[in-house]
Amino acid sequence: METLVVDHPLVAHKLTTLRDVRTDSPTFRRLADELVTLLAYEATRDVRVAEVTVDTPVATARGVRMAKPYPLVVPILRAGLGMLDGMTRLLPTAEVGFLGMIRNESTLQAETYATRLPDDLSGRQCYVVDPMLATGGTLAAAVQFLFDRGAVDVTAICLLAAPEGLAYMDKVFANSGKPIRVVTAALDERLNENGYIVPGLGDAGDRLYGVV
Repeated sequence: METLVVDHPLVAHKLTTLRDVRTDSPTFRRLADELVTLLAYEATRDVRVAEVTVDTPVATARGVRMAKPYPLVVPILRAGLGMLDGMTRLLPTAEVGFLGMIRNESTLQAETYATRLPDDLSGRQCYVVDPMLATGGTLAAAVQFLFDRGAVDVTAICLLAAPEGLAYMDKVFANSGKPIRVVTAALDERLNENGYIVPGLGDAGDRLYGVV
């Protein structure tokens, strides 16, 4: 598994404001959207393209266009929805699937409650978006779900990651033989006794949409 922590001043600047407890939900949503676009720029370096030629006003030029089958962006509900616009802004031709997963706060294990994805993902590159990679249970379950449907490689884009979550992902997929990448804005210190990232930014879903 490959991990990329995006080291860029604008990423760090936006993440600092997201961490601030005084940042209200509208500002949090806007900054999360902007931050995801920056992360997606790095995460899509290996997106598949096909060579084409186009006519410019002066001559013929060779270039590339997104190859088919188009990438699939998969937000993990509900917090992943706050990252969807930032992804589709950069990948407007990508298709979107939805995966509803929630962490059981007693067992810290992921439970699936809704899916809206193609049954056959053969040959597809998938981009999973979820703000927090904490214990790794939810993300690992989501990635395995996509591989089970035929995805050829999966990239996860997270605002924050904890060392424990990355270690768990690496352990689960050590022998999978499939390319897996995690792209994040920061690798934080640790998880606390409740499975939350420290220093983190709190519950991303609540900060995006309020406590419901």
